[in-house]
Amino acid sequence: MKIILLGAPGAGKGTQAEIISAKLGIPTISTGNILRAAVKAGTPIGLQAKSFMDAGKLVPDEVIIGIIQERLAQDDCAGGFILDGVPRTIAQAEALEQHGIRFDAVLSLEIADSVIMERMTGRRTCHACGATYHIVAAPPKQEGVCDKCGGALEQRKDDLPETVMHRLEVYHSETEPLKDFYAKMGVLKSVPDMGGIQETSEKILELLGK
Repeated sequence: MKIILLGAPGAGKGTQAEIISAKLGIPTISTGNILRAAVKAGTPIGLQAKSFMDAGKLVPDEVIIGIIQERLAQDDCAGGFILDGVPRTIAQAEALEQHGIRFDAVLSLEIADSVIMERMTGRRTCHACGATYHIVAAPPKQEGVCDKCGGALEQRKDDLPETVMHRLEVYHSETEPLKDFYAKMGVLKSVPDMGGIQETSEKILELLGK
């Protein structure tokens, strides 16, 4: 199966991608990971991407699509794959179509902005060992102190309310229109907020007919 995972930042795409990948025996392709891998491997398109990244510029769509094509040509993708983090825009979706990359299902994780705000702004990370906590869902034994190493817990810049708000705004304006794009193709499947990781995975597998 060829699957795209859509959803706002903090909707749980990465977590669900891992679970579905294991259940269906197909690889998860995260744009960030393959971009880093291509740069590290020094492939021609990886070097192209590196030149943009070194200049502090966004990697253009044609380079991202090229890197995805390179990755999808590998043997482990023959039986299907899960795309996480791409396409982000209608332009990227159209480019994938033009390159003959089609999908069986586009799963849209539907989670209210208020839930995402609570989920992301509540995260705390240990400055010393990198352990993560959540002030509501998984608090440390002592406020502000890591259970594992006693290091100070801090809120990452990515998890500050204003950063989360901005990322949600970008998602709604640039990525959310993909739902209509794929609905017209008859491949969009909406995944309601099931309240838990396992419940959501079960719902996804049900929607995929697995």
